[in-house]
Amino acid sequence: MKIGLFGGTFDPVHLGHTALARAAQERFGLQRICFVPAHVPPHKQKRVITAFAHRYAMLALATAGEKSWIPSLLEAPEEAVVTSSGKTPVRPNYSIETVHRLKSSLKKSDQLFFMIGMDAFRDIAKWHHAEALLTECEFIIASRPGYSLADVANALPEKLRPAENVTKPFAKQPARGDLVFRGMILHLLDNVNSNVAATAVREAVAGGKGLGRMLEPAVADYIKKHDLYR
Repeated sequence: MKIGLFGGTFDPVHLGHTALARAAQERFGLQRICFVPAHVPPHKQKRVITAFAHRYAMLALATAGEKSWIPSLLEAPEEAVVTSSGKTPVRPNYSIETVHRLKSSLKKSDQLFFMIGMDAFRDIAKWHHAEALLTECEFIIASRPGYSLADVANALPEKLRPAENVTKPFAKQPARGDLVFRGMILHLLDNVNSNVAATAVREAVAGGKGLGRMLEPAVADYIKKHDLYR
């Protein structure tokens, strides 16, 4: 079975996310996509994030129409532990651990794909155990206009990055196709046509603007019902 792991904050899940999932599923024949909302994203610990329960509920609504799309609890918050100081320590969710957790439930013959947008992939070298993550499973990277193959290669951790004389010719080549080297398989998905961003959604809600072109109707209704992002 071919399985996609699509992690993120999903604050909220929007049509850009579902467009990426649909494009990846069609191109690579994914039979299941696990949407994994992070409880504590490592790179967003300083920003106030909507409660996990709300973000998971919105994911459940957005994926309800696709039987092969599964809202996952892989990174759901664990039972809180209160220290002597009265504070509750919160541990970030690291993708490498989530991948290991998911793979432990799969068959050896199953094929796992890690799905990620280009903007997030630019910082992959800063991720926890990035080198191990990149060689643990195949990556599907949603490309965007303006990015080249050199941008993809230069975003890699130093130990996995090709030499400059190798990547220099890539500077004029759009980020599309596949890159296979040093134990990594990176698939560039360049047919995802969506410019929706979660930040724009939150700003639109705060400004009282329409959300029809950004969200599934059920998600927009949920946001309104629970008065989120005001």
